[in-house]
Amino acid sequence: MTSTEKRPPAPAGPFWDEVVRPVLTIVAITLTVAQWPSRRILLPAVALPLFVLASIGAVGSLFPWTRLSNRQQLATMTASMLSASMLLPLVHATDAASLLPYIAASTAGWKLGSPRAAVGVAVTGSLVATGATWLVQLRVPDAPQWPWWALLSAGLPVYIGVSTRYRLDALRSAERAAEEAQRARESEAREAALIERGRIAREIHDVLGHSLSGIAMQLDLADALHEGGREEEATAAVRRARALAVDSIGETRRAVHALRAGTLPLPDTLRQLAEHHGVDFAITGAGGEGDPIGAEATHTVVRVAQEALTNAAKYAPGAERSMRLALTADRVTLTMRNGPATGPRRGELAGGTGVGLVGMRERAALLGGTLQAEPTREGGWMVELELPR
Repeated sequence: MTSTEKRPPAPAGPFWDEVVRPVLTIVAITLTVAQWPSRRILLPAVALPLFVLASIGAVGSLFPWTRLSNRQQLATMTASMLSASMLLPLVHATDAASLLPYIAASTAGWKLGSPRAAVGVAVTGSLVATGATWLVQLRVPDAPQWPWWALLSAGLPVYIGVSTRYRLDALRSAERAAEEAQRARESEAREAALIERGRIAREIHDVLGHSLSGIAMQLDLADALHEGGREEEATAAVRRARALAVDSIGETRRAVHALRAGTLPLPDTLRQLAEHHGVDFAITGAGGEGDPIGAEATHTVVRVAQEALTNAAKYAPGAERSMRLALTADRVTLTMRNGPATGPRRGELAGGTGVGLVGMRERAALLGGTLQAEPTREGGWMVELELPR
């Protein structure tokens, strides 16, 4: 900060800055004015201007100095301290005017941002008071003697101002840190809410996307069978579409419940999924050993299974399909296989975005796992997902 820049105002001190210092300033000035005619004032032609300058400086220090630069503040405080210090040897020790140097010293410690500058102002005032006392003794031999320690003590109140400012600065810093911590917690809470919303949206999208794709395929199949005059098979396809719709409702409810509870029963969910699609399902390994399967890992396994079943129905109609879940102490492995297509593949059913498995691969990578999708020697397709527990 340069000397011409404005320094932020000193933090408010409820006791010192708002009560003690104003009261002392008003009392010192008022009592000095009341005592002035009845007291012996040395060199009154010099003492009166010094008293006026010291009083102006003391009263001015009660107001904020936000419009003053560092240099202006230092010059103002130095002038106030010098006026009060030179006034000190001209008044009696019991006069209220003797409080003005002490008020100026403490104000320097409070107002000035640099402790070094505040101490410099106070020490300068003490030295000036000492020198003024010697000069007064030379000019007025019978002047009352001020003890040397009393003159030097004019610099001590600066410690009060500096320490008070430091304490309040520390309190202000602690308040700012608490506010920043509160804002950080609120930001983390908002971020967590957004992440949770994204997770819910993704899971619901996967559930509905899988179910609606199956329903659409069954209805298209029923339409094709109806055009070919195969009414009974068309009716069966419509019933399967309805069954898929009912199953999708239950699956959506299970997904929402699992999102709230934080986990899905993975083996049971995959078993029900295999039964709905007529897929051979088997579990190998010790499922109870190792760490529990996390919610994100469980959801990813289920979504990969649904995506693989949907792709097999689209691109390999009539093919045999199998699902294998392998559980070890530290890994979860899902393997989906389907053979070559045995029925005609309809173009409108085979169309898609082409990003389903790409999205699943990204989800697996986020969890530290891998997903492989490749054709088999028999002409079918294999999808293998491996995740840590």
